[in-house]
Amino acid sequence: MLRLTGLPHVARFPKATVTRQTRCFQVLFHGHEHSRRVDVDLRYLDEADDLELVELQLLARLQDLGYEVERRSPLPPEQGAES
Repeated sequence: MLRLTGLPHVARFPKATVTRQTRCFQVLFHGHEHSRRVDVDLRYLDEADDLELVELQLLARLQDLGYEVERRSPLPPEQGAES
C-alpha cells in the first residue's frame, strides 16, 4: 500500500498528473499559477511487482482526496542518443 502524506492542498493544486518512470512515479500537482512535483521512488513500494496496479490505486486515492487526476504515459527514450 502506498501511504500519501505531505501532499499539497487540493484547493491550491486541484489537478494531479501521474507518470510512471523507470525508477519512480512522478506526480505533478497543478495549480492556477504554480506546479509542484513529487517523486515516489519505486524501491519503497511493497507491491513493486505489479506497478500498473499500484499506479491505478494511486490515481484512485488522489481522486478520493479531491484531485482531478490524469494518467500520462512516460515519454519514450530519445532515439539516436548515444554517449
